[in-house]
Amino acid sequence: MDSRQQRNKVISSDEWYTPQSLIEKLGSFDLDPCAPMQPLYQLAPMTFNKEQDGLVQEWPKDAFVWLNPPYSRVLLRRFVEKLAEHNNGIALLVNRQDNLLFQEVIFPRAKSMIFMRHRVKFLRPDGTSGTPFFGSCLVAFGEEANMRLRRAEIPGKYVILNYP
Repeated sequence: MDSRQQRNKVISSDEWYTPQSLIEKLGSFDLDPCAPMQPLYQLAPMTFNKEQDGLVQEWPKDAFVWLNPPYSRVLLRRFVEKLAEHNNGIALLVNRQDNLLFQEVIFPRAKSMIFMRHRVKFLRPDGTSGTPFFGSCLVAFGEEANMRLRRAEIPGKYVILNYP
């Protein structure tokens, strides 16, 4: 991790949360496999936090998944691969399309994505917000996710990756 990342508390911790306003634009979700330890609000009826380990849990087949994974290198790819296999949900990820995760998992398997125009103001456990030094993107796996991204009024560039 470079010194800029170490100084930025938003990305030096896996405990930061999606703002509710972003979720409201995308609709309801059935499962959050990366739920915070101290949630500020319930994002989905079914949640797994790091103690319950959403990677080892079985995700219900029809569950529409919200994935704001831990951005630590060890866990990030494993969670995105599991969502790609599940093929029914949306992931919020760092906009780094040149890395292997995008090249080997996202581009071949996702339906679409939005390169978000504005940086996300993530929430900390105490309710304060912080903005990372990087942009974010939303990645759709499956037709329902693609439809939601296409209809969401989220500023940025919507891109179809794999059609149909």
